[in-house]
Amino acid sequence: MSDVDLQPVKRALLSVSDKTGLVEFGKFLQEMGVEILSTGGSARTLADAGIAVKEVAEHTGFPEMMDGRVKTLHPKIHGGLLALRDNADHTKAMHDHDIGGIDLLVVNLYPFEETVEKGADFATCIENIDIGGPAMIRSAAKNHRFVTVVVDPGDYDAVMTSMKDNGGATDHELRRKLAARAFARTGAYDAAISQWFVAQLGETYPERLNITATRQQTLRYGENPHQDAAFYVTRSARPRPGIATARQLQGKELSYNNLNDTDAAFELVSEFDPQDGPAVAIIKHANPCGVARGKTLAEAYEKALRCDPVSAFGGIIALNQTLDGATAREISSIFTEVVIAPDADEEARAILAAKKNLRLLLTGGLADPREAGQIVKSVAGGYLVQSRDNGIVRREDLKVVTKRQPSEQELNDMLFAFTVCKHVKSNAIIYVKDGATVGIGAGQMSRVDSARTAARKAEDATRAAGLDVVMTEGSVVASDAFFPFADGLISAAEAGVTAIIQPGGSIRDEEVIAAADDRNLAMVFTGMRHFRH
Repeated sequence: MSDVDLQPVKRALLSVSDKTGLVEFGKFLQEMGVEILSTGGSARTLADAGIAVKEVAEHTGFPEMMDGRVKTLHPKIHGGLLALRDNADHTKAMHDHDIGGIDLLVVNLYPFEETVEKGADFATCIENIDIGGPAMIRSAAKNHRFVTVVVDPGDYDAVMTSMKDNGGATDHELRRKLAARAFARTGAYDAAISQWFVAQLGETYPERLNITATRQQTLRYGENPHQDAAFYVTRSARPRPGIATARQLQGKELSYNNLNDTDAAFELVSEFDPQDGPAVAIIKHANPCGVARGKTLAEAYEKALRCDPVSAFGGIIALNQTLDGATAREISSIFTEVVIAPDADEEARAILAAKKNLRLLLTGGLADPREAGQIVKSVAGGYLVQSRDNGIVRREDLKVVTKRQPSEQELNDMLFAFTVCKHVKSNAIIYVKDGATVGIGAGQMSRVDSARTAARKAEDATRAAGLDVVMTEGSVVASDAFFPFADGLISAAEAGVTAIIQPGGSIRDEEVIAAADDRNLAMVFTGMRHFRH
C-alpha cells in the first residue's frame, strides 16, 4: 500500500442517534490523538464518559437553533468535509475562511423508519426526517479520497483496525467501501420517506417506484449453480409472517430454491384458518403436490402425501398449526428439505433434530391471506407491479349454473379446491375429495392437458396407495380460469368428478354448462379467476 492511499485522521465529527459502541470508539479516537467534534446527545454521552469533545456550535461559531434543525448545515462543516486536500484553490479557501478539515464523519440518522413502524402521527414522522445527517454523509462519501465516513456502528472495528495498522490513517480501499455503504444508506432512507409519503397520499402506483431492502443472506448460488443469488428483506411496521421472519432451528443454510419453495408453501397453508382445523401443504418446485385438511396434523399430512408421494420426496412441508410429535415422526420417514410451521413442540423438535440436514423454520404465526400488498417482478428494462392476489371466494359468491345443485360435501371440497388453485401455476386443475387434493395439474399450456395430467397423476397415486378405485372417482375439480371449450370438463368427467368450480366468463360457457348437464354434474361459477404465472 502506498502512502498516497493513506489519509490520517486528525479531526472527527461524531453525531449519532444509535449510541451503540460510541463510547468505546470515542475512547479509541482520543487515544489516537484525534480531535472530536460532536452535537447534542452524542456530545453529552462522550463527555460523560470522560472523553474530550468540542461542540459543533463552538467549532462553527454559530449557535444551534430551531430545535436542532440547524446545527451542522454550515460552511465550516461541509467545507471541512468536501475540501480536496490536494487542490490549491480548496486549501486556500480553507485557510482564508478558517475551515478545518474533517477527516472522519460518524453519523447515523434520525430513526425515521422506527418512528413509522411505531405508528407515530404525521407530524412526529416529519420531525424524524433527518436533513443535516444525510447532507453530511453525502459530502463525506463524495470526498472519500480524503474522508472516512461511517453510518453503521458495525463498521467501527474496521476503522479502528485500519487506523491501528496504518499509524492513525485509514486506507483508500476501506474509505471507498464505507462510501458505498453510506450512499446505500441515504438512498434507502430517502426511499423509506418517499414510500411513507406516497402511502399518506393514498397513491398505489406512484410516478417513481422506490424499492429498498437489506441483504439478509448471500446464498451459495441461485436457481442453478452458475447463477449468483442473495436474499433481501424489507422493513415493515407489521412484518408478514413467513420466510423473512422465521427462526431456523436446525439444518444447513437455505438455498435460493429452498427459500422460493418455502415461501410458496407457507403462503398456501396460511389460507387455512387453524381454528377450522389442521392443514398441511407439500410443495415441490413452487407448486403444491399435496394439500389436505384433517382431524389432526398427522392425518392432514398423510392425506396430502397420498396425493403425490413421488413428488413429495425432497419437498417442502408447511403446516398451519404447531407441529407435534406424531406428525414429526411421519414427516421424518421420508427425505424432506424444509418444514415450516408457526411453532413446534419439544417432542417434534427432538424428533426432527435427528435429521441433521432438514431445516425447521418457525414463524410465530400465519400470513393473512386477505392482507393487501404488492408483488414486484423484474422484466427486461423494468418491473411489473401488481397487488397480491388476496381474493377470497365465499360460499355466498358461488353461482350454480347447472340443473343439479351441489351437495354440502361438494361445496366444501370445491371451495377447498379453488383456494388451492390460487397457488398452482396456470393452467391449474385441482381434483379434491374429502378435504384433500387427489390430483394436481400445473403449468400446462392448455387446460385440457392440465386436466389429463392431474388425472394421470391421480391414477399413479392410487396404485401407490394400493387402492382399488381411482382417487378422482367421486371428487370435485377446480379450474383457475374458465374452460374455453368443453373438452377440459369432459376430461374431468371421465376421471370421475361429480362437481366443478370455475370462474366462468367464456364465450362458450353455455356449451360447457350443457356438457355438465349431460353428465349430471353440478357446476358453480365464482366470477373470480386465479392465474399464477
